[in-house]
Amino acid sequence: MPPASTGASTLTVAASPQPSPVATADSPATTAPDRLEPGRPGYRRMSFALFAAGVATFALLYSTQALLPAISASLGATAGQASWTVSAATGALALCVLPMSALSERFGRRQMMTASLTVAVLVGLLVPFAPSLGWLIALRAVQGAALAGLPASAMAYLAEEVRPKALVAAIGLFVAGNSIGGMSGRILTGWVAQLWGWRAALGAVGLLAVACAVVFHFMIPRARNFTPGTLNPKALAKTVGEHLSDPLLRRLYAIGALFMTVFGAVYTVIGYRLVEAPFSLPQGVVGSIFLVYLVGTVSSAAAGRLVARLGRRGALYLAVSTTAAGLLLSLADQLAAVLLGLVLITAGFFAGHAVASSSVSRTATKGRAQASALYQSAYYVGSSAGGTLGAVAFHAGGWAGTVSLGLFAVLGVVSITLYGTRAARAERRRLVPVVSVQN
Repeated sequence: MPPASTGASTLTVAASPQPSPVATADSPATTAPDRLEPGRPGYRRMSFALFAAGVATFALLYSTQALLPAISASLGATAGQASWTVSAATGALALCVLPMSALSERFGRRQMMTASLTVAVLVGLLVPFAPSLGWLIALRAVQGAALAGLPASAMAYLAEEVRPKALVAAIGLFVAGNSIGGMSGRILTGWVAQLWGWRAALGAVGLLAVACAVVFHFMIPRARNFTPGTLNPKALAKTVGEHLSDPLLRRLYAIGALFMTVFGAVYTVIGYRLVEAPFSLPQGVVGSIFLVYLVGTVSSAAAGRLVARLGRRGALYLAVSTTAAGLLLSLADQLAAVLLGLVLITAGFFAGHAVASSSVSRTATKGRAQASALYQSAYYVGSSAGGTLGAVAFHAGGWAGTVSLGLFAVLGVVSITLYGTRAARAERRRLVPVVSVQN
């Protein structure tokens, strides 16, 4: 997660950085009568399997984030160089999620999830033995590319195999797995690294992922409603082109990327700040800082109510204001102020991401799976860019440099939202005379 997150995933579910339940609503199997629901055989197994997959995905994806200061000290790397162990994984996921979603249409959701998780876990067992920073970054990139197959397929699997009335609850469990995996992976690595070093910490995450993969393999029910499609690059390119030519979708993609730039920068660099004076916190305590992620679960769940009360743009303004306030507060040298700042940044990010991601599915009238995959790509591009640029800014100007980068991204969200507000008003004024003439 980001984040959990993120992590997206992904993608477009309001509760976390994951896809919307309607992202695959155009699946050909949406009317199948033998779908899973609570109380029917297989539903509980499916829920446990995807929860385990979610835990493994985000524990692996962000496994090095809480360890960056230790990796820097061990391998003689700067913050910017070490941050590539996170950015390479999220960047590779961003590049691969769209082609992976296409492959799942051809070879099956269950098969794609199984293959992706297996490869990612095997690479995760090799990561602790990376002999150099270059090898560590390369292995993390392969791991991120492999993990792209999970969020790309999980939402489609659920949409095809679960009855609509139970879909939100089923997706919620997968998203909960994402959030818990992202948070617990960082906490686990922090405390293990404090006792036995960062390589042992990455090994512990690898073993956690192995356990989750075993649960997934034996618990996931076979797909009953999947209909294989054909790989049609021209049709895919046409759909993607249509989405990218839609001004509103482009703005939503940019907003998601900018929000994640802030989040990626803050949580990639915060460990460096907290292990240094005046805080000088031990590695285990720094890892526990990621418990703040629980705030995101609450704020993303509240996003729907915010939109109902304030409208989509009003909710975005509130989210961005909360994020900016948290960035400014985190500049203080008191630990309590920094922690409160992280709470506000996390709450603002998850709320803003929930609003933007859910709006993607509402905006896209066809090819929703591809629209969601594009949003996830933008989201993880933001994560990758934020992690690297945030570390570079920290190296150049300390925490104030990272905060400046975050505020610049926040200003971008405000500018895009203001532009969208003005464009909507202009469109309404343009349509009023037409309605009057027709009447």
